[in-house]
Amino acid sequence: MRKLLNTLFITQENTYLTLKGETVVILVEQEKIGQIPLLNLEGICTFGYAGASPKLMAYCAEKDINLTFFTPTGRFLARVTGKSQGNVLLRKVQYRISDDELESTKIAKNMIFGKISNQRWQLERAIRDHPMRIDHMKFKKTSLYLKLVLENILQCNNLESLRGYEGQAASMYFSCFNDLLLQQDDDFAFTTRSRRPPLDRINALLSFSYSLLSSEVGAALENVGLDAYVGFLHRDRPGRMSLALDMMEELRPLLADRFVISLINRKEIKANDFLIKENGAVSLTEEARKIFLKKWQQKKMESLTHPRLKEKINWGLVPHAQALLLARHLRGDSEEYPPFLWK
Repeated sequence: MRKLLNTLFITQENTYLTLKGETVVILVEQEKIGQIPLLNLEGICTFGYAGASPKLMAYCAEKDINLTFFTPTGRFLARVTGKSQGNVLLRKVQYRISDDELESTKIAKNMIFGKISNQRWQLERAIRDHPMRIDHMKFKKTSLYLKLVLENILQCNNLESLRGYEGQAASMYFSCFNDLLLQQDDDFAFTTRSRRPPLDRINALLSFSYSLLSSEVGAALENVGLDAYVGFLHRDRPGRMSLALDMMEELRPLLADRFVISLINRKEIKANDFLIKENGAVSLTEEARKIFLKKWQQKKMESLTHPRLKEKINWGLVPHAQALLLARHLRGDSEEYPPFLWK
């Protein structure tokens, strides 16, 4: 199993990264503000437009260090990767399945089954832990609806129907999202998902966490030899990591939604940690991004027992475990892809 090392987050917007020996040098207006060894890094995430030197990018590609670029608001831009991992046969199987809608549906519906099952778990957990602080009947009704959707997904045999079921479930799930926020409800109110740009504080947090998660899932897929840009549910689009978006579906409720809810309920992120632009777009301040990323890294280091592998790992390794299970299925070592189902 891959060892979970450190990720370096560069939050200042005007920083330029370069290589010196086996260290990354952080520059602001050509002045060095930091120098960090690359030996124990698994990834570098930088938020800004100044960029990085070709020499550093080449080193990261050669040493399998994921160098990912985001906008200052957290939108994914690009990721530097090295040579393709694994053998060509695995990717050829992936491409053949992607071109076959029925075979694509068999894998995609397991991923969406995992997503909705984990959404339902989120609601059931709230019913169990906070029965007096939520609309108990509303949550029960929504949980029952999601259960019926799960039954329909098991019988689904085409991508259009699967997308329909996923959309219905998402609408019902997010109708309860605001009730999951037990603190700061005057400052954090959620009505609907808004993406580009996020138009409220919760959407800003969700979009940021989804960007981080998609990048990490993409890196995990490439690490086992799969092409993160060729998906089964999300179809091909230039520059989009379609397979990463597929696989992250089942992880959104646990690694992103739950994380955002915890930040708000623990008052680790507050209303004054956001900037609102003239067009209504909402984003975190630079200092708040640092808090967010620190907590994100801490979450990745928390341990769990993987429900399928029965192995104790960190949350940060869950994408790598699921990528491994998908590769096993495509190689014919397992009959189906087992989604990550949390209880």
